[in-house]
Amino acid sequence: MKKINDINITVDERVSRIYTDLRLGIPVVIQSDETYLIAPVETLNQKRFDFIRSWLEELTLVISSQRASTLKMSYYDKSLARIKVPADRNLDWLKAVADPSKDLTFGIKGPFVQMRGGDTIVEKLGLLLSKSVELLPTILSANLKTSKMKIDNLNFIEAEDLISFFKKEPITREVIAATLPTETATSGKLHVFRPDLAGPEHYVMEYGEIDRNNPVLVRIHSACFTGDVLGSLKCDCGAQLGEAMNQINQNGSGILLYLNQEGRGIGLANKMRAYALQDEGFDTVEANHRLGFEDDERNFQIGASIIKELKITSIRLMTNNPRKIQLLEENGVKVMERLALKVDENEFNAHYLGIKATKSGHLL
Repeated sequence: MKKINDINITVDERVSRIYTDLRLGIPVVIQSDETYLIAPVETLNQKRFDFIRSWLEELTLVISSQRASTLKMSYYDKSLARIKVPADRNLDWLKAVADPSKDLTFGIKGPFVQMRGGDTIVEKLGLLLSKSVELLPTILSANLKTSKMKIDNLNFIEAEDLISFFKKEPITREVIAATLPTETATSGKLHVFRPDLAGPEHYVMEYGEIDRNNPVLVRIHSACFTGDVLGSLKCDCGAQLGEAMNQINQNGSGILLYLNQEGRGIGLANKMRAYALQDEGFDTVEANHRLGFEDDERNFQIGASIIKELKITSIRLMTNNPRKIQLLEENGVKVMERLALKVDENEFNAHYLGIKATKSGHLL
């Protein structure tokens, strides 16, 4: 009689399970030359932290180099810093180091005793996993070589499998499409795309009859709940979305790609953390760095994948972002023309737009 264990679980599916565990604060095990326990600090609860501490004496807190810089720390491993967790430090201390929104309420966190040297591939993968599930890029790491902790019920993965997973080109496939008349276009059709790898679904609104023999008018828009839905005045996203739909409608045909990459790919919760930091005087880029993220964590390979799935080879792209053009062309989509997408600024987003131009290279 066959058991449920006979069902083969692929690496992609295993990573999807790991994503779910990390969101729930459940540690995972990564095998490299040695075996490591990796736990996400943001979602780790007190009971699990106490359990880990009772079994493991040497714990390492891993933060990104960007977060290390804001804490006035040197970092010796290029993309990250490793801090020895003192025996007298509790979970609140870990979370305060991870979350810059606590910097004003949780005072001095140091002095820090840092680790240097040796292989950091597991720590790098742990931070990348945290970013992938839109958690703060801070993890608790422990080497299990001398521990007798039972880990049979934890998800386990080889470091090499994770490396291969993150190197894969994202492929998305259409799930369903149906007509959807809207206020800007009565002849619209909505397509839902689902990635082969772990991640959210993305959407395409198709307007009119698309002529694939000529460059197609396209807008690639990253989700912005605050701007697109709530009408936030802190950004230009909602206004750009409306203007893009109007221009596509006036053109008679075109494509709107709506990618679920909120907050430049860091997620809504972290975006709100960035807003809180902006209230303290930091600009958009500075706030992202204080959180431990890059300026922009979005993956435009996904947009290229969807465009190619739609059998479109060349486009006229509505964008102010030259980097978007570069990344699309690097991934096999010919951008024949750039069309500026400018909207009026207001007293709330004027500084934000200035930072997009000076620090992110947008053509405004």
